Amino acid sequence: MNEHKTLKGRTAVVTGAGGVLCSAFSKDLAAQGMNVALLDINVSAAQAFADEINASGGRAIAVKADVLDKASLAAARDEVVAAFGEPQLLLNGAGGNSPLGTTTKETLDPEDLDSAAEGVKTFFDLDPKGIEFVFNLNFLGTLLTTQTFAPGLAKQENACIINVSSMNAYRPLTKIPAYSAAKAAVSNFTQFMAVHFAPVGIRVNAMAPGFFSTNQNKTLLFNPDGSLTPRSDKIISHTPMRRFGTTEDLTGTLLYLADESCSGFVTGVIIPVDGGFSAYSGV
Repeated sequence: MNEHKTLKGRTAVVTGAGGVLCSAFSKDLAAQGMNVALLDINVSAAQAFADEINASGGRAIAVKADVLDKASLAAARDEVVAAFGEPQLLLNGAGGNSPLGTTTKETLDPEDLDSAAEGVKTFFDLDPKGIEFVFNLNFLGTLLTTQTFAPGLAKQENACIINVSSMNAYRPLTKIPAYSAAKAAVSNFTQFMAVHFAPVGIRVNAMAPGFFSTNQNKTLLFNPDGSLTPRSDKIISHTPMRRFGTTEDLTGTLLYLADESCSGFVTGVIIPVDGGFSAYSGV
């Protein structure tokens, strides 16, 4: 890993830090000498990763936070400031999908218009509450967290916000309309914030990961015996680099966006890290 000396001694806040990608982000930032606050509603998961960072010589704390609850976020902010001072970096990584916002089939079959087969969830069966949950978790969670931490960021030099979008924001996937729409909103919101916060010196950008194997999507990508599912076969065949991403594939983009000596004039961009998936037409 290349050394980014400008980050040393600064404080980073990472939401969703109990998950696969955001725990890796937390470790990457800690390896650069940053103090890292790992926020997650599942604080025990975040604590396990904070313990790993501290055991390896870094400085990290785990903080319970619900990104959809302003009071919870305010309490988390106070805990972070008490431990490390005001942060210079906010990474909005909390997000996810729900089966309530997912269809069974990739497309609507004519026979499903009259009476869908048992166990088949069509577009018309999507639960509005499920759609609302997915949209809120990804978009509203980003908005509320930013509202909580941006006043402190604005008082720091070289502050930045990094959001986690998705390649779904460029090309919506079948079956998961709620998640794709929510991530498109995150990308759009990233551009809005970049303009809005420019006068107070906060850069705002986003990473848009492609297909990475995480706890959330493992059952969608792999059969119980470890072989690829039919959906995974489609993914790999449409990924020019012919593999899933690893957490290490995101490290360079993360540190590039965090370090103003590399990206000091970069704001309002969404960078795909997807092995070429968003660039490939299929022919």
